[in-house]
Amino acid sequence: MEGRLLRKVDEEISRIIAKFFQDQSADGSWSYPFEMGIVTDCYTIILLRILEIDREERLIKGLVHRIMERQEANGAWKLYQDEKDGNLSATVEAYFALLYSGYKSKHEPELIAAEQFIRENGGLAQTQIFTKIMLAIAGQYKWSDIFPIPLEFMLLPDTFPINFFDFSVFARANLAPLFILSDKKFTMQTQQTPNLSELLITGNTAFFTIEDRRDWGSILDVIEQGVEALLGLPEELHQLALTRTNDYIMKRIEPNGTLESYFSATYFMIFAFLAQGYEKKHSIIARAVEGIKSTICQIGESPHIQYTTANVWNTALISYALQEAGVPSESSVVERANQYLQSRQQHKLGDWALHNPNIPPGGWGFSDINTINPDVDDSTAALRAMALSVGKNNDNLPLWNRGIQWVMSMQNDDGGWPAFERNIDQDLLTLLPIERVEDLVLDPSTPDLTGRTLEFLGHYTDMKKDHPLIRRGIDWLLEHQQKDGSWDARWGIYYIYGTWAAVTGLRSVGIPAQHPALQKAVGWLQKIQLADGGWGESCNSDKANHYISLQSSTRSHTAWALDALIATATERTPQINSGIEFLIQQKEVAWTREYPKGQGMAGAFYIHYHSYDLIWPLVTLAHYKRKFYS
Repeated sequence: MEGRLLRKVDEEISRIIAKFFQDQSADGSWSYPFEMGIVTDCYTIILLRILEIDREERLIKGLVHRIMERQEANGAWKLYQDEKDGNLSATVEAYFALLYSGYKSKHEPELIAAEQFIRENGGLAQTQIFTKIMLAIAGQYKWSDIFPIPLEFMLLPDTFPINFFDFSVFARANLAPLFILSDKKFTMQTQQTPNLSELLITGNTAFFTIEDRRDWGSILDVIEQGVEALLGLPEELHQLALTRTNDYIMKRIEPNGTLESYFSATYFMIFAFLAQGYEKKHSIIARAVEGIKSTICQIGESPHIQYTTANVWNTALISYALQEAGVPSESSVVERANQYLQSRQQHKLGDWALHNPNIPPGGWGFSDINTINPDVDDSTAALRAMALSVGKNNDNLPLWNRGIQWVMSMQNDDGGWPAFERNIDQDLLTLLPIERVEDLVLDPSTPDLTGRTLEFLGHYTDMKKDHPLIRRGIDWLLEHQQKDGSWDARWGIYYIYGTWAAVTGLRSVGIPAQHPALQKAVGWLQKIQLADGGWGESCNSDKANHYISLQSSTRSHTAWALDALIATATERTPQINSGIEFLIQQKEVAWTREYPKGQGMAGAFYIHYHSYDLIWPLVTLAHYKRKFYS
C-alpha cells in the first residue's frame, strides 16, 4: 500500500514538473492566465465601440463568443458557478456589451432571457456602483449630484483627518479618474449606443439611496469641512484640484500605457481624458488601449482581456514549487525563472514610500507590466524562489538584502502585514456606501499576508524566533483567529486559504504543533473535509462571513488544507491519506478546475488562476514526501 502511494505521489510530482517545463516562456516566466469572468471582456467591447476604433472586429467577435459561452440557462451571468441564480451587475454588463457589439440583437432568445432576469432583479438601479458608472459614461444612467466626494478632496493635506492617500493604492488608481468623470458629469454616445432606458424600472437613478447617504453623512461632513477651509477662490481651487488629479494620473501611467497596470483604472482614465477634451485618437488614449490589448490571452477558443497579467506571481510561485519538489536551483528552468524575477525587482520609489519613508525600493509587483507598485506577497514569493541560488551566488546578495529590508519595513503598526502600503486602515472610510467597501478602500493587515510573510521569514532568513518583528506578527495572528479555529483571508478563497497561511506561518516561526490555536485549526480542517477526500470552499464564504462548503473538492483547497495538516502532524493521519489520494488520483470534478480560488473584492472580483491547481498540489506533495518518507 505504502509503496503504491509513494509511487503515485512521485508520478504526480513528475507530471506537474513536466507540465511546468513545457509551459515556460522564452523570457523565463510563466504566463498562465489571470482570468476574471467576463467583466473585462464586456468593458473592452464597450470601450472599443465608444472610441469607434476600426480593425478590431475579430477581437470583438471573439469576446462576444466568450461572453455567450458563459451565459446561464436562465439568461443570467454569474461571477462563480454556485452563485445563486445569477449576478445582476454582470448580467447588465454582458447585455449592454452584446448589444453594443452589433453582433447580437435584443430580440434573440438569449438576450430576451437576460433582459427578463434584469427586470426581475430590479433593473439598472440595483446594480453595483462601478456598473452604474460604466452606464453613466455610456449615457445610460444619470450622473448624480450626490456622487460622494468632490474633486477638491484632492487638495486636503495629510494633516487633515481624511485625505486622498488614506485610500488604498487600488482605490486611488480608480478614484482619481472617477473624480474627473463625476465632476464633468461626462457621457459619450455613438450611433451604435444601445438604449437601456426601459430597464430603469424604479425611475430612481441616484447612485446612493437616502439611507446610504445618511450612513455616510458623517464622512461627507468631514470632507466638506476640509474643503471649505481651503484658502483660495472656488474657481482657482477647482482648477488646482483638477491639475493635481491629472498630475497624479500622469505620474502613474506604466510604460505600456495602463494606469498602475489595472484594467478598471485604465478604462476610467481613458474617459477622464476624453472628458477634458482629448481626441479619441490622442496618443495617450491609443497607448492605453494598446496596453489593455497587451493583456489578451487565449482561453479555449476565445480571447480574454485580463485585468492585469500575473507573470511575476506565477513565476515566483512556480520556481519555488519546482525547487520544493527537488528540481535543482542550477537547472536551466529555475535559473531562467530566477533571472526573470531578478529583472523584475523594482527600483523606483512608489506610493508605498509615503507611508514608509527612508526605505530604499526592493519589492516585486504582481505583473510584468507593473514597475511602481510592489506588494508584500509577491516580494516574499520572489525571495522564496531565489533563496537557494542567492546562497550559492554572493552576486545576488544586494538584491536579496534590499528585498528582505523592504518586506520587514512594511509591517503595520498593529503587527500584521498589508499588501501594498503601511497603515492604510482608516475605519472612517468604511462608511462609504459601497458593498464590502473595506476591500476597495483599505489595505489592512490580513491573516494570509501575515502568515505567508512569517512563513518566509521563519524558513528563509536567520531571524531569531523571538525577534520583536516576528513576535508582533505571531501575536497579531493569534488575536485574529476565528472562534471556530479558522482564519479568513484577503486574496484567496477564503477560510481554507487563510487558515493554511496562518498555520504554516506560525509553524515556521517556532509555534509548536500542540499550541491550542493550531490544534483548533487542525480540528476545523478535519471537520470540513469532504466525502471525496478533499476540501472545497465556496466564494459565498467571503460575502457570508462564515465558511460555506463547495459540493465538490478543488485541487487548490485540498492542497492548502493538506499542507497545513502536514505542517502540524507527527505522522500520517487518515485525513492526510485521503487528501493525498484525492490529489494523486485527480479526483476533482471538471467544473472545479475553473472555479475561482482567488479574490480581489468580495462579491465583485473573483479570480481563476490557471496555475494554482498545478502549483499548490506540487508544493503539498513535495512537503508530504519530505516529511513522511525522507
